[in-house]
Amino acid sequence: MPKAGSEIVIKNRRASFEYEFLENYTAGIVLCGTEIKSIRAGKASLVDSYCYFINGELYVKNMHIAEYWWGSYNCHDPRRDRKLLLNKKELRKLQRATKEKGLTIVATRLFIAGNGYAKLDISLAKGKKEYDKRQSIKEKDMKRESSYRIK
Repeated sequence: MPKAGSEIVIKNRRASFEYEFLENYTAGIVLCGTEIKSIRAGKASLVDSYCYFINGELYVKNMHIAEYWWGSYNCHDPRRDRKLLLNKKELRKLQRATKEKGLTIVATRLFIAGNGYAKLDISLAKGKKEYDKRQSIKEKDMKRESSYRIK
């Protein structure tokens, strides 16, 4: 019997300001111990998290999942590197893309799927220059002003 998906969604808001997203993927995460309980409690952060390859496998670094407050058995390291689960075809495509200059893989969103498993949305991203950041700020301001005028 499938579990209902929860409303827990943890976003990396800074990533959309720092990077331009080219492709998006949804990956499973290999978790241990009480990490899933902490995620369901909303005690996770994606600030400064990114993905890298080791021996053809994709890992996420700097993703913080707080220790579970209720118990002390089988506790985990909050900032440990966690393996991501993707198809071989997707892994090869991402590995080739990251060898290009200026491209990286950034974690954008952590959520609980409908089947009860934790999933991580990752994006192949290109870093924005200073003038790109200024342009995106202008676009947000224009959008905000136009929404005020409509009301």
